[in-house]
Formats: sequence, structure tokens, C-alpha cells
Amino acid sequence: MRFCYAESMTDPAFYAPLARAAEQAGYDSMVIPDSICYPARSTSVYPFNPDGTREFLEDKPFLEPFSLIPALGAVTERLRFITFVLKLPVRNPVLVAKQVTSTAVLTGNRLALGVGTSPWREDYEVLDVPWQRRGRRMDESLAIVRGLSGGGYFEFHGEIYDIPQIKLSPVPTAPVPVLVGGHGQAALRRAAMAGDGWLHGGGAPADLPGLLARLSELRREHGTSDRPFETIVISADAYSADGIARLEDQGVTEVIVGFRWPYHVGPDVEPLQRKLDALRRYADDVIAQSH
Repeated sequence: MRFCYAESMTDPAFYAPLARAAEQAGYDSMVIPDSICYPARSTSVYPFNPDGTREFLEDKPFLEPFSLIPALGAVTERLRFITFVLKLPVRNPVLVAKQVTSTAVLTGNRLALGVGTSPWREDYEVLDVPWQRRGRRMDESLAIVRGLSGGGYFEFHGEIYDIPQIKLSPVPTAPVPVLVGGHGQAALRRAAMAGDGWLHGGGAPADLPGLLARLSELRREHGTSDRPFETIVISADAYSADGIARLEDQGVTEVIVGFRWPYHVGPDVEPLQRKLDALRRYADDVIAQSH
């Protein structure tokens, strides 16, 4: 089992000491969330907040992932960084490929690209991207990012994107893992078919076993069961050694753990030292007992 530390929407000055402390305490990864802007008016529903509201984002500091990750990579040596999740269909995939390859190079292959389709129509509208066919846009974008990240000249001719032969330089010395987030059938199928892993977004605890079972079923259906695959989840079971063993039995490879409720309205007032104490306490109580 691998362990991933989660902290977000906090004082930007906290990230570097938290990343260093997580690495020193024995965590394997750190998730870096993505949110572009907060609209003055919105009708969208956020699927992973129990009441569906998005007011928790109001005035929260949200750093752009490909700016933050290289900064954290510079103060760590081993910790992996996972975008959780990058709203891929609202972005130009060639630009994303350039950001991905540059970030992976700067961090010494310590980037994992977690991707999803934004649940908010407003993200699409403000960036002038159609909401319709976002799934197809996602699939083509994934193919383009993978193709350009591999080095050499690459071209793509799809239903949405048409890209002549181009090449990016530099590219990382190892492939960047692509982890697909989302709980819907389309997301699970996309993870099974085209992903190097799946990112669970939380939600009702009772739903997780069914999601894991469906993911396994889809991997068998698409002939990808024998391919290396990461299954990264959020679960209350992650907070005890016995729970970790139960998750391992279900095929989970990594757990995401955080130590405060992220969906409260208003600023994060928890001091840095309390965050450091919490992540270290978990490392002593769970990580050390699970190896």
C-alpha cells in the first residue's frame, strides 16, 4: 500500500513545509487539486460535496497545479505529485502536454497526471469550450497528451482536434502515468480502457465496493486486467492498519488521507504546526504499522 497526503485551499506558504514533512514522514505522494475560477453565479452541482454546493470554494487560495508542483519538487527528492484532478477537456491538449512534460522533467519523473471532466458548465463557458461532447474531447485530449509526451514527431486527426506533425522538447525519461478520475460509467470505462489507474473522489462510503467491482469488470471486459494499474481511493478504512488491510484485499494500491474537512465555508484557519502534527501522527500510527 502507498500513502498519499491531501491538503488544499490553504495558505500557499504552507505547501512547501507540508510537502517536505510528508516526504520525511514516509508518504509516497501528494495530491494537487485543480480549480480555475469561481463564478459570481452558478447553477452547477458539485458531486463530491454531500450537499452539492460549491460555496466552500469562495475566496479560497487555489494555485495552478503546473506552477505549484515544480516548486514543491524543488524542495523534495522522492515525493510524487498527482493532479487531483486536472480538468482536461476545458484546456488545449497541446498546451497541457507541454505543461506535463516540462513539469515531469523538472521533478525527475515525479508527476502523475490525474484527469477528469469538470462537473461545472461554467468552467467550459468561461474558457469558450463547448459543454457538448466533452467526453469525446477528453478522449482525444488524452491521446494527444500521451502522444506528445513520448518524444518524436506526433500528429493527430480526430473529430475535434486536428494537429499536424509537431514535437515537444524536452520530454521525461519515463512515461507520465495517466490516472482517470470520476465515478460515472464513462469515467470508469475510460480508466479501464485508457488509464494507468483510477482516482476515487470520495463520496458515500457504501459506494466504494461497487465502484471497485465495476472497475474490475470493465478491465476484464476490455482485456486490460493484466496491465499494471493503480487504484487510488479515499476511505475511512485508510485511518487504521486493519482498514488498510481490508482495502488491500479489495485491490486498492494507494490511499489518499487528509486531516481536516475541506468543504467548510470560509478560510482555512488551522495553523501550519497542527497540520504538521497531524500528518506525522498518521505516519506513526498507520504508515509505520502497515509496512
